[in-house]
Amino acid sequence: MRWLSFYEGDRARPGVLLPGGEGVVDLGREMAGIAPSWEKILLEGRFEEIDAASRRGSWRLRPIPLDGLRLAPPVGRPSKVIAIGRNYRAHAEEQGKEPPAAPLLFSKAPSCLLGHGGTIVLPPQEDQTDYEAELAVVIGRRASRLRPDQALDCLAGVTAMNDVSGRRAQFGDKQWFRGKSFDTFGPLGPWVVTLDEIPDLRALAIRCRVNGELRQEASTADMIHAVEDLAVYITAQMTLEPGDVISTGTPSGVGVFRNPPVFLRDGDVVEVEIDGVGTLRNPVAAP
Repeated sequence: MRWLSFYEGDRARPGVLLPGGEGVVDLGREMAGIAPSWEKILLEGRFEEIDAASRRGSWRLRPIPLDGLRLAPPVGRPSKVIAIGRNYRAHAEEQGKEPPAAPLLFSKAPSCLLGHGGTIVLPPQEDQTDYEAELAVVIGRRASRLRPDQALDCLAGVTAMNDVSGRRAQFGDKQWFRGKSFDTFGPLGPWVVTLDEIPDLRALAIRCRVNGELRQEASTADMIHAVEDLAVYITAQMTLEPGDVISTGTPSGVGVFRNPPVFLRDGDVVEVEIDGVGTLRNPVAAP
């Protein structure tokens, strides 16, 4: 199943993408009493019911054409967005740093999340805005102190994320929260794909293009800490709630470590592509 959120006016609604992208099922109109967001659907435990209906294809109402829909982040207000630093060996090397022995966690404010097609807005106080293509996972149920054999069971699916980063703020503050959390600095989507459609989380090609130019290309096989390891490690420190997002790190090729450095500018278009998931596309604009 591929699930998403879309805007009706300024309000996000939960939906399911039909096979082949033929249309979107509006769950709020299709299913009686369904919660208005995926975070609440997951919290209320109705995800399996929706997944079963999707497998049967037993929808009553005519789907909405995908073309023309304005997509929201699949989860709009998770309790946490946890990102992983230096989780690809080549990315650590391009910084001249050793790969971390344990996962390096930092957070992004949930208010930075942005849907597919939404505009990344360059902050007036930040002239070093950078891209980072990442595989992200969405938590499907409350999880604490997971064992390795439980790690994937807590996931509602995977998606693409652009961990947009204000490098002047990030390096100037000497901690990462502000530089990672400017409004619109968390493009997520375009939808979430359940794990039954992903043959191997450790063998997904990931790419970033800016204005069609390939800037990053790697495989999740190159991760230092795999998705399962991250889930186990994080839940040993804190409880994950339904709808929480873990963004699993970026490959080498980010703008700040190029020679010379290259940052995002007004008019750019950034694409994060993950095989088996889709392409997250966002234009960039000045304030």
